[in-house]
Amino acid sequence: MPSLCVFAPAKINLYLAITGRRADGFHELASLVAPLAWGDTLWLEPRPGALADSLECDHPDVPTDATNLVLKAAAAFRRRGNSQTSFIHFILKKDVPAGAGLGGGSSDAAAALRGLNQLAGQPLSAAELHACAAETGSDVPLFLEGAAVIMRGRGEIVEVLPAAARDLLRGRKLVIFKPPFGVPTAWAYARMREHGSERYIPAAKAEGALSQWLKHPTWESLPLENNLEYPVFEKYIALPALLAELRSRYNLRCRMSGSGSACFALLELTSPVAAIEQTIREAWGSSAIVRVMHLAGN
Repeated sequence: MPSLCVFAPAKINLYLAITGRRADGFHELASLVAPLAWGDTLWLEPRPGALADSLECDHPDVPTDATNLVLKAAAAFRRRGNSQTSFIHFILKKDVPAGAGLGGGSSDAAAALRGLNQLAGQPLSAAELHACAAETGSDVPLFLEGAAVIMRGRGEIVEVLPAAARDLLRGRKLVIFKPPFGVPTAWAYARMREHGSERYIPAAKAEGALSQWLKHPTWESLPLENNLEYPVFEKYIALPALLAELRSRYNLRCRMSGSGSACFALLELTSPVAAIEQTIREAWGSSAIVRVMHLAGN
């Protein structure tokens, strides 16, 4: 079989409401998520005769053992009747930083599932691939859609936006910026749990905000919320300080994405992009990641 290259886009949570804790220990959420025109690249090279799937990565901090979501996704794929497919050597080129809230690892896993299914002749249906993705990780299913979605449950329930809302978001310009440090996802959710109900957004309120926007989607009325900011901002004060500066100086709509530490600001045609980038780098230093890009999706 020939090798295959798959793009693994990053994402942002335009709206993220953590609504409570589930009996299984996960948190219940409602989130409006959009893919970005930026991400990682995953190559799949069949290795006939190999005894196991394997992974290499150009980033030294990314684990390449069975703890990596790419190999977890491959194992889930094989458990669904595809154990006879040739083992694969995955080569991962990382552009999306870890600890950013941009879904890099989850997107890599979804790319592995899509690539494996393609190389094997599409043996798994969309529903079966979704089951593999949900088994692999909470955010993995959303990356199978290739479009902006509403994510519910712990992330495994995914609803593609209506065409009007997708068309509205696609191609919109924004700036993504991440400080030199990351935020561990597990830590952020643990801190949210410690705060208890005072920080949760009621499910009815979250669904109401999303429903109202979907009825009449406009760029100006796009709901921006993320209640994970509360526990994260208490410790990482550089994040709210810069967001406040960007709102004050440039009248930008900006938020943290997911559990952070990456943030985003929506850009308008008149936004002074060069000045905005300079402000971010002055605040967070030359090692900060700053990228101007567009929302993607089919």
